[in-house]
Amino acid sequence: MLRKRRRRDRLIFAAFLGLFAVGLAGFARSGGWAEAIAELGRLSLAQGAALLALSLVNYGLRGLRWHLFAESLGAHCSLGRNFLHFFGGFAMIVTPGRLGELVRIRWLARDSGWPVDRLAPLALMDRASDLASVALLLALSVTLASVAIHGALPLAFLSLAAATAAINPRLLAWAITRVYRLTGRLPRTFASARRAARSLAALSGPRILIPALVLGLIGWAAEGYAFQLLLGWLGAGTGFGTALAIFLFSAIAGGMTGSPGGVGGAEAAMVALLALDGTPMLVAIAATAIIRVTTLWFAVGLGLITFPLAERLPVKRDA
Repeated sequence: MLRKRRRRDRLIFAAFLGLFAVGLAGFARSGGWAEAIAELGRLSLAQGAALLALSLVNYGLRGLRWHLFAESLGAHCSLGRNFLHFFGGFAMIVTPGRLGELVRIRWLARDSGWPVDRLAPLALMDRASDLASVALLLALSVTLASVAIHGALPLAFLSLAAATAAINPRLLAWAITRVYRLTGRLPRTFASARRAARSLAALSGPRILIPALVLGLIGWAAEGYAFQLLLGWLGAGTGFGTALAIFLFSAIAGGMTGSPGGVGGAEAAMVALLALDGTPMLVAIAATAIIRVTTLWFAVGLGLITFPLAERLPVKRDA
């Protein structure tokens, strides 16, 4: 049995690495490596450190939210281990659809003793909370922005509606049942999905959702503030509302393309909106390259460092 489990773990690990390789290949084709590294060199060490620190604020608060969700669900694990799981998952951001980040669930299942299907709501809540936080901030920042971002408000409302629907236990259970009745196949899989949907009730109350939303709002606002600082250092006097709106809209636009890490779509939207706001094209390209390095690729770097540590942690069930 132990040998079988190890073989299964190796296969899962190999699959995640394969997804990561696909993501990297997609980014390499976009030709962004050399330009991003060259543009990053335009900043002083102190400025670069400030940008990375603000990104770290976002990641740290979201890691704390991950721990909150895990504890509320009942999958008890130490704060340190949950942070290691969360940061290690960043190594898989550039997998298609960010599916590789589900490795966090595997690690938590190993350390808590819970089956993977019972932990599935945790991944859903994490993604839905991010979407809700970004949507709310986008709706607010668009009203303060100096540039008209057409479609931003409808996109924010649709994103918020999708996030709300995704964490509704009854609605999800009903949808899963309807799909099963239409297909009539894989009864065990659909039964597990229904159980996972119902277990969302432990995470969807206001005592959990409000703190989770606050953590997400502060975290994403920190990255928006980093973008405003960066634009100012490059000579573009962009207000906080405008910088935040452009940053968040571009993040959602990139995610909607389905490309790994939103690569390509996010950058195109960001450059176009900055140019529309009157930012010189060279500055817009430089700012886009730098902010992507200090957010997306900084997260990947943290993930690559912590991934092996999370993978090799000895199994320890917390009391």
